[in-house]
Amino acid sequence: MKNKHSQKQKQEQEQELHLLLQNNMEPKSFDIEPHQNPTKSLKAKTWDESKKMWEIAAPAILATVAQFSIGVVTIAFVGHLGELELAAVSIVQNVLEGFVYGIMLGMGSALETLCGQAVGGGRYEMLGIYMQRSCIITLVTALFLTPLYIFTSPILKLLRQKHEIADLAGKYAQWVIPQLFAYAVNFPVQKFLQAQSKIWVMTVISVAVLGFHVVLNWILITKLDKGLAGAAVAENVSWWLVVLAQVIYVVAGFFPESWTGFSMSAFKSLLGFVKLSLASAVMLCLELWYYTIVILMVGWLKNPEIAVDAISICMNVELWILMITLGFNAAISVRVGNELGANNPEAAKFAVTVAVVTSTILGSIFTIAVIATQNSFPKLFSSNKEVINETSKLAYFLAATIFLNSIQPILHGVAVGAGWQVSVAVINVVCYYLFGLPFGALLGYKLGFGVKGIWLGMLAGCLLQTVILSINVLRTKWSQEALYAEERIKSHGTSALAQNGSAENGLVTNSQQH
Repeated sequence: MKNKHSQKQKQEQEQELHLLLQNNMEPKSFDIEPHQNPTKSLKAKTWDESKKMWEIAAPAILATVAQFSIGVVTIAFVGHLGELELAAVSIVQNVLEGFVYGIMLGMGSALETLCGQAVGGGRYEMLGIYMQRSCIITLVTALFLTPLYIFTSPILKLLRQKHEIADLAGKYAQWVIPQLFAYAVNFPVQKFLQAQSKIWVMTVISVAVLGFHVVLNWILITKLDKGLAGAAVAENVSWWLVVLAQVIYVVAGFFPESWTGFSMSAFKSLLGFVKLSLASAVMLCLELWYYTIVILMVGWLKNPEIAVDAISICMNVELWILMITLGFNAAISVRVGNELGANNPEAAKFAVTVAVVTSTILGSIFTIAVIATQNSFPKLFSSNKEVINETSKLAYFLAATIFLNSIQPILHGVAVGAGWQVSVAVINVVCYYLFGLPFGALLGYKLGFGVKGIWLGMLAGCLLQTVILSINVLRTKWSQEALYAEERIKSHGTSALAQNGSAENGLVTNSQQH
């Protein structure tokens, strides 16, 4: 029977091939086809994966730049009001809002794991519930963070800021409290859209609101002379426009499978969700605060004014370039989550390879550009010769940081997509706070290397973290991660989230298994 069946199948294939050739058509490949080009297959796979990645990364980059630029536009208009106003708003944006932004983004990042894997597993009905659950958690978090805005002035005075600046910053912080709650809704909705690769609408909304924000600032600050109150109103209105437009897009019927309306299920299994959200927030905040502490350490040097200006310029350059890498961070997080959820471990592994290679190539280009323009790019930020010279001397450190940060956020994205947040948070503590900062303090203060020594310590911490993450990703059993993803999907929110070795211990577990 077997032979007859095989013979019959072979005859059918030959007949189909004959018919195709008669009609001048290309034959489709059969299992018996002897000549397949493995190189062409790899190229095709790489091209397909690159397209999927750029479809997420490109709009994510544009959306990130547009939303970041809302604050930049505000600073540009406030700068014309006076030095005191500029200093007050700069402190609120860089210290308070930067701190809160990191927490909110981190708390919302739990959705990247859960929604990404649910999409891969075809459990679209859970996405809306996950998003609502995340909004509940981030809104409660915003309530807990509100006192920071209310008591900004006394907090800044405790940190020995000038009283005039602290008082004005305190007023402005209270005026922009609505922006805090906009953050709380914005990030869960964004992750909901990212997981389904629906980012272009979000990007269009962000860019359109940025244009509106420029006009609104011009009207309120320049024309109506409303000062800092006008700046605060403009920021609040613009951020809530972004959020409301995204929410309308979600609930207006464009997502019939993933948005089925408000559900009481969102209030179930909150503990497991809070745990993953906190792990995501800690992982991200440890990263962001590291760079803030480095700037503070430079400020503790003798005669720090020039050094602080120089390192601030370098950090600004790094921040703009990092936005591109963060687009790939979002893309690889979605791709890994989708493929693990769909039980395609090899596809997840291949996606990681393509993302790392692509981001490293772009990082190398920016690294070379910084070195090539080391005497020129500082002039874009300052006309002070001492600041320009000091910034030029730091160009090689900046270039090395840019190169490392073309790889590191991709590995973070892999961790989020797979659910390894707890492990990465532990690795961040060890590499940054137990090694990098003490090493930088030793070089900068004790051995007298100053700002270069502090930055070298920061680089050493980044390098150690990148090496550890790379080793763990290389040693990961992707088939096992797919099983863990399946467990999370099966839990689908009606019971506690699956808290297995991967979700809780991620990379540490993987290392122990090999």
